[in-house]
Amino acid sequence: MKKAICPGSFDPVTLGHIDIIERTADIFDEVVVLVMSNSSKKSSLFTIEERIELLKKCLNKPNVKIDTHNGLLVDYAKKEGAVAIVKGLRAVSDFDYEFQQALTNKSLYPECETVFLCARGENMFLSSSMVKEVCSLGGDISSFVPASISEVIYKRCKGDK
Repeated sequence: MKKAICPGSFDPVTLGHIDIIERTADIFDEVVVLVMSNSSKKSSLFTIEERIELLKKCLNKPNVKIDTHNGLLVDYAKKEGAVAIVKGLRAVSDFDYEFQQALTNKSLYPECETVFLCARGENMFLSSSMVKEVCSLGGDISSFVPASISEVIYKRCKGDK
């Protein structure tokens, strides 16, 4: 059974994230959506626990599970026996950073490959940061995030808990 990990901060989850996760689930036997904190981001809109709950509302593939880890991605991948880390690429600018990460991960865990999936054209501009900015300024995010969680995101951007 081949297991892949789709890591990210998912703050909040977008339709681009869902697309990459679902396509990964079509390729691998088991997929772990790994919610991680991102130390380079100033503040989070949602807690890790809230992000996990939002992902649960959006994903319904039987071979997808959601987990969290606070440490090196490759340590989690080793523990789980994952054969691949799957990352979505939106633009060439994503590749430089992701390529460096892939080389580092490969040196730390040679048995695991990094697989890049290109974003679909309609999702190439999507990022959690962009969703948060549009939402906080009162814009319509309904075509950027799953309908099942859009209201929660709107409320949080307005400062409601």
